[in-house]
Amino acid sequence: MKAKIGIISLGCPRNLVDSESITGRLSGKGYSIVDLDKADVAIVNTCAFIDDAKRESIDVILDLARLKKEGRLKKIIVYGCLSERYKDELAGELIGIDAFVGRLALDHEVNRFPITPGYFAYLKICESCVNSCSYCIIPKIKGKLASLDQDSILSKVKLFNEQRISELNIIGQDITGYGLDLYKSPKLDELLRKIVDAAGDIGWIRLLYLYPKRITGDLLKIIAQEPKICKYIDLPIQHINNRILKLMNRHTTKEEIASLIGRVRKIIPGVAIRTSVIVGFPSETDKEFEELLDFTQEARFDRLGAFIYSREEGTAAYNLKSQITQKVKEERLNAMMSSQQKVSAQLNSHFLGKTVDVLIEEKEEGRYLGRSQFDAPEVDGSVFVSSKRSLSPGEFVKVKITDTLEYDLVGEETR
Repeated sequence: MKAKIGIISLGCPRNLVDSESITGRLSGKGYSIVDLDKADVAIVNTCAFIDDAKRESIDVILDLARLKKEGRLKKIIVYGCLSERYKDELAGELIGIDAFVGRLALDHEVNRFPITPGYFAYLKICESCVNSCSYCIIPKIKGKLASLDQDSILSKVKLFNEQRISELNIIGQDITGYGLDLYKSPKLDELLRKIVDAAGDIGWIRLLYLYPKRITGDLLKIIAQEPKICKYIDLPIQHINNRILKLMNRHTTKEEIASLIGRVRKIIPGVAIRTSVIVGFPSETDKEFEELLDFTQEARFDRLGAFIYSREEGTAAYNLKSQITQKVKEERLNAMMSSQQKVSAQLNSHFLGKTVDVLIEEKEEGRYLGRSQFDAPEVDGSVFVSSKRSLSPGEFVKVKITDTLEYDLVGEETR
């Protein structure tokens, strides 16, 4: 009898895709994929993007090692970014690990074993990127940009349609770079048209991580014109001060970012813009942080994630002078999130009395929990839905908003 395998997937949705691919391959070879408490072998798919992610990965590995010592596991396999980056060090320091496995090729999927709920899926169209941001270790972990060919992507889209998913999330470290390696120029807009044609009954197609420098007018027009594509722009700016942007090697300026936001909102009326920012970058002054804070208030981003700068060995920013203290970083993070909380509450209040399409996800305490097209899975807000009938995960319903919270909406199904 073959071993029963349990998997823990840490980090981003890109890792989740890899985890589904690994378990799909093992399932195809006759292994049973089970919950961890029933497993003989544990696989942990690790993240090593920033310090917090590394600490989480190490903590999980240590927990698994204790289970093995107690006889509740037979083997532990550590896979992914942490293994790729620190394989030799980990092998010498972590006792009881049976194998360390680094990255696999992008197109290593045969049949994915779904870890996400059955009504939505992630589709990774490329791995790594060409941007060389000074704070980011990903290119050194993942290698050069690798795009999946269009025929393979479209085959996966058709398979997802056959599986009757409701939402398809297109992901990559930077999907605007798609095709630079294979076709010598970005091909995301061309690919999107083909994906829409192949999507069949898939209700929503969402794009996650668009690098500002390569967002073209053609791409924005496709998003605006295609009903299936969520009016949701995932646009990480990271900072707004020109000196810091240059140190980050972001290849853009404050003026270009402001102009791009204006174009996005003009071409896609009613669009929701998500961004992410980094606070406490080396040498960031109080004045430069205030400039970033002021800009986020003026730009009124619909969604915002803020992160403390993590000093990563092997990156260009690692040796920059004037590193910011942890205390100051945390103060700036708190100020940024407090500011965005107020912005979010004000923007949400505009939904009061309006009717929005909602994708139902689960039932919770007598109400249903869902998302609008303006909310990506696992990172954005929710819509709490009351209904006089029974609703199913993956079902689209129309909801009249009766109350608004700082990050979430409340409403009743209407027909």
